[in-house]
Amino acid sequence: MNTQNRSPSTELEVGAVLADTLPPTLLTPEAPERYTVSAVFTRRPGRAEIDAIHDTHTRDALTAAGYPTAELRVSDRRLEIGNTNLQELTDGLAAAIAERLHVISRDTAAAHKRFEAELMKQSQRETDRAALVALAAAAVTFTRADTAESEARWEGDGGSTEPGRSHNDQDHPVTP
Repeated sequence: MNTQNRSPSTELEVGAVLADTLPPTLLTPEAPERYTVSAVFTRRPGRAEIDAIHDTHTRDALTAAGYPTAELRVSDRRLEIGNTNLQELTDGLAAAIAERLHVISRDTAAAHKRFEAELMKQSQRETDRAALVALAAAAVTFTRADTAESEARWEGDGGSTEPGRSHNDQDHPVTP
């Protein structure tokens, strides 16, 4: 059973940095200037959200915010923020990422609503079409084309459509 939420009801956010994934030499003279910081999402991102995080719009948003070297990559429920450091994240990169995730969540939710609305329209069109087919099928009658003409001729020749009265009754009228 697939339990992944197809229509996220909450925004995709980053919860906390995974401290145990940070370089062990931080706060020492051997500490790297830039490294990858892993953080946990508050929920599992959907496919469209992952694609949006990896696309050029995200790269452009981070560059415009002043972080042209930062790189984002999704790994399961983790956001890996490459080529950065804790200070840069504290100074504004984390806020820029949060803003981008907000935009992605909003756009993804809107796209999902449009998709659902289109499905509803298609479903209604199919329901309407099926109803029209049923009406067209119900209008089909299997009656000989000459049946109505034949009955009219029979009555015109002295025939009767009344029950119990035959054609010969007219030749031998009943006398009171």
